[in-house]
Amino acid sequence: MKLLKSALALAMGFTSAASLASDTITIEDIPKIQSVSSTSVSPDGELVAFTRSVPRELYVDQNGSNYSELYVIDDEGVERPFITGKVSISSISWSADGQFIYFLTKKKEDKQRALYRIAVNGGEAQKVLSLKGTGISAYSLSPDGKQVAILAMPAADKSEKELKKLGFMAEVYELGLKNKQLHIIDLAASEKPLTPAALNIEGYVSEINWADDASKLLVKTQPTALIDDKYMKSQWHVLDAKTQQITTSFKTEGKLGTAEFSHDGNYIAILGAEDKHDPATGRLYLADAQSGKVEEWIPNFMGHIGDFEWSNRKNQLTFVANVGAESFVGQIKVGSNKYKKLIKEGKFIASNLSISDSDKTIALRANTAKHPNEVFVIRSSKATRLSNSNPWLDNKRFAKQEAINFKARDGVEIGGVLIYPLDYQEGTRYPLIMSVHGGPESHDKNGWLTSYSDPGQMGAARGYAVFYPNYRGSTGKGVDYSKLGQGDYAGKEFDDLVDMKEYLVNTGLVDTKRVGITGGSYGGYASAWGATKLTEHFAASVMFVGVTNQLSKFGTTDISNEMYLVHARSYPWDKWQWYLERSPIYWAGQSKTPLLIMHGKDDPRVHPAQSMELYRYMKVQGKDVRLVYYPGEGHGNRKAAAQYDYSLRLMRWMDNYLIEGKKDMPDYEIDHAAKLKAVKDANK
Repeated sequence: MKLLKSALALAMGFTSAASLASDTITIEDIPKIQSVSSTSVSPDGELVAFTRSVPRELYVDQNGSNYSELYVIDDEGVERPFITGKVSISSISWSADGQFIYFLTKKKEDKQRALYRIAVNGGEAQKVLSLKGTGISAYSLSPDGKQVAILAMPAADKSEKELKKLGFMAEVYELGLKNKQLHIIDLAASEKPLTPAALNIEGYVSEINWADDASKLLVKTQPTALIDDKYMKSQWHVLDAKTQQITTSFKTEGKLGTAEFSHDGNYIAILGAEDKHDPATGRLYLADAQSGKVEEWIPNFMGHIGDFEWSNRKNQLTFVANVGAESFVGQIKVGSNKYKKLIKEGKFIASNLSISDSDKTIALRANTAKHPNEVFVIRSSKATRLSNSNPWLDNKRFAKQEAINFKARDGVEIGGVLIYPLDYQEGTRYPLIMSVHGGPESHDKNGWLTSYSDPGQMGAARGYAVFYPNYRGSTGKGVDYSKLGQGDYAGKEFDDLVDMKEYLVNTGLVDTKRVGITGGSYGGYASAWGATKLTEHFAASVMFVGVTNQLSKFGTTDISNEMYLVHARSYPWDKWQWYLERSPIYWAGQSKTPLLIMHGKDDPRVHPAQSMELYRYMKVQGKDVRLVYYPGEGHGNRKAAAQYDYSLRLMRWMDNYLIEGKKDMPDYEIDHAAKLKAVKDANK
């Protein structure tokens, strides 16, 4: 089959590939993408407060994560900037009277993160309160406006800092951890940092939520600060606000999400897992607030619930459900397990629900294939987009994108989201980048799929087909489907990737000899597996924060209990050889796939040594492999410079092998100095 002319043009080199027409999405566009990160509707339903994630300017701003700005938008889409610039605003909420917006931030004069508010009718932000010696992690305003519940770590002892200077810094691993504590404070502005007494609650308090009458709170706890305890040992309780005693605890098993009282306080909706082996929090439960009895509200739901919010005048719950690669907004009433769809699948990918006191307005954030998260409102079963964070995207051309499903070799339904090459011509075969999601208790949705580590529309503009596989074990199809990969590391779940590739080849879309694979975390595991065990199927691989040795992974991760319960269902010492053979290092000797490995140097989830192991196994055997570490980054790059550098390396690696057809590895250097000089010259 003939090659696409635009794809051949890309063979001129990396520079030309990054300099595509201005009406397409390029690598240089990705660091400019803004998105709505949270929404909160006013009590009267007329306004929506939201935060917008704004990337730092490359080669200009100091290293760091995105800024977060505060805006208010009305139902005509008119935005008012409230707090913008080099700021970090989080946890926004309205006062009960709708006159103020509360939020957390740390200003220059603050030693720690504090609670602020700003008047909706104008004026400067006012500090409400701060804590002495520690920052505020989270807060929840009482509905009557009289109190605020605050979560914070205990203040550090003065001697700790002094001893550290003197060299006493020994760490006893996983011991001596401090628990986050709950404080209930009268809501009155205070110039001086407070030192309130913490409530006597056993364990680490991770989440709080008031009842509408302010008489009690929902409190979520876990035994310790360990992430494994958060995942597998969390529990919800009812706390009497007056006596400050726990009155009810809810017996649930496995992972736990959020929880919220109904308006009348009689019921509690809980997002959780089906059992301790359920890898995700996609089940919706209804609990009796008095007895503590918990029942699944929508039994055998063949999807995953992502978010919910109670109505204010009736015992009705609005929720977001993810089914397959789509999402819908549904409503269900107490006393029934039948729901209705308020907004059907195919409109957008929704999250972050917020409902006005009158139930008139539902605010949410949502994305589609043509824009990242924006502010939407639902009124009278009609959804309207209000914000436009990236007006320049309106002038870009987008490749066709669709969700597809088909049968694997054993008959199991698999699928994912396919982005065709821009200007796709039937009868032409294209290079493919398969971008594999992590988890594996996750799934890619048919919405916005372009980021620093996901080629998406940027890859399509360069002449690639880009496919996001939802292999068995993914969420979105019910609990049983999400368990299909358990006890079978890199088995049928990754055989699905080969079946997906073959399906796209058989449709005539993909050139079987020009297929690349990439992904992070479990997707990085898949990328390493594709470069070693399945090497004949992939011509290039880029692995990010991935697993390479299942034996050492268990001993170096912070989620070993979760790995046992919801992934492996066995321990390494139960079958040493099996674990070894399900590790990419075991197959490194047969690899013919050039592999680029990238990893955050401070990753607690997948230790950076995982990348070092595969790198060393391959390099010693003369394989084409390269390892890039990112200092200061964890399980995924959070800062602008590291994200941009990652994008450049990812696409240069793919272009080198899949479009330019080269046999040697591309240059390891990226001339950031030249880019810095160009920016400085342009700003003179």
